[in-house]
Amino acid sequence: MPPRTIVFDLDGTLIDSLGLILASYRHTMETHLGRRLPDDLWVRGMGTPLAVQMRGFTTDEAEADAMVRTYQEHNLANHDRLVRPYPGVRDAVHAMRVAGLVLAIATSKRAVATRMGLRHCGLPGHWFAGIVTADDVARPKPDPEPVLRALELAGESDPGRAVYVGDSVHDMRAGRAAGVTTVAVLWGPNSRSTLAETEPDLWAEQPEDLVRALELPTG
Repeated sequence: MPPRTIVFDLDGTLIDSLGLILASYRHTMETHLGRRLPDDLWVRGMGTPLAVQMRGFTTDEAEADAMVRTYQEHNLANHDRLVRPYPGVRDAVHAMRVAGLVLAIATSKRAVATRMGLRHCGLPGHWFAGIVTADDVARPKPDPEPVLRALELAGESDPGRAVYVGDSVHDMRAGRAAGVTTVAVLWGPNSRSTLAETEPDLWAEQPEDLVRALELPTG
């Protein structure tokens, strides 16, 4: 049966926020640890909530909370300067919507930053029947709860008729656990070799590949 509901990750999938994410990470590490750490330590955890990532750098819960606040303050203050739309993403999402597919988002980003990212990249919030953020779940990705919650908000009762589109191993594992078709995108920060271990159902090198894979009209 063809899919009727498409759930998207946000960072690295719908919006290009890598520059902002790494700048906020570097600022946080320099502020709290007094040094810059390798970027790949942070990239590996992208797709999980900030609180989870920060615990990888300190065992002190109070310090981890302070690091989250520092990151968030820098992130929001520099958001519009550093976030960029991915070429072709808006057109692909619009084509899905015009074709009658129900769209939703499941992200580990907080709600405020999610709204900012969508607005800045020209993706109207009303295009999505449900937007699930880190504020809305008890068990973040790679647990399936965010994806399942997005399906619920989208009115989708059959995971077999749904697709989750993401750029990280955490996205692919959450989608797999939710029972949906998984699509790994390659325009984000993670390579095919990194994502291959999760055995995605489909690959998309460019946003147009999503349209073709779903056999939607391109004209």
